[in-house]
Amino acid sequence: MTPGARRVLAAASRLFYDQGIHAVGVDLIAAEAGVTKKTLYDRFGSKEQIVVEYLADRDERWRAFVTEWLERTEPGSVDRVRAVFDASRAWMTESSPKGCSMVNAHAEISDPSHPAYAVITGQKEWMLALFAGLVRDITPARADDLARTLMLFHEGAMVAHGLRIFPDPIGHARDRAAELLDHSGSGSGDGR
Repeated sequence: MTPGARRVLAAASRLFYDQGIHAVGVDLIAAEAGVTKKTLYDRFGSKEQIVVEYLADRDERWRAFVTEWLERTEPGSVDRVRAVFDASRAWMTESSPKGCSMVNAHAEISDPSHPAYAVITGQKEWMLALFAGLVRDITPARADDLARTLMLFHEGAMVAHGLRIFPDPIGHARDRAAELLDHSGSGSGDGR
């Protein structure tokens, strides 16, 4: 990626997250990036492609972030599920104070034919599969059902974090998730 393209993506990422995808035009992105509209279109082809690149970049960074947190935990333990919520809390504090970028993007892009739609739903499918894998290592018989419940806890917590209705919704969801797994015959991990 050229330096100009990197500046475009950085500017678009900041603007899309802060102001919304539909509210931001290519003129503003080009101005913020210090490039011409021609350069922007030469590098990306369309605003839709910039949106795809923005969301794909966030998704890639998010997956790496969660993986780092999981690597610090013992396989097969409830602590691995807790780690996903802990990673989410850290990510939201550092990178997403207005809520999940994928959920926010989906509020604006609900058409399955939009090229960014697959990135949005792909991340959520990855999260569900991640929870299923983590639960399967703990209590295989109910893995799919428990994974769906954990996903609902997680996504609800992400939305509640962005809305700021009550303090630490991600920590609350984390604790409820651990209780659920503890009561499902999975063991108590370290008792946190």
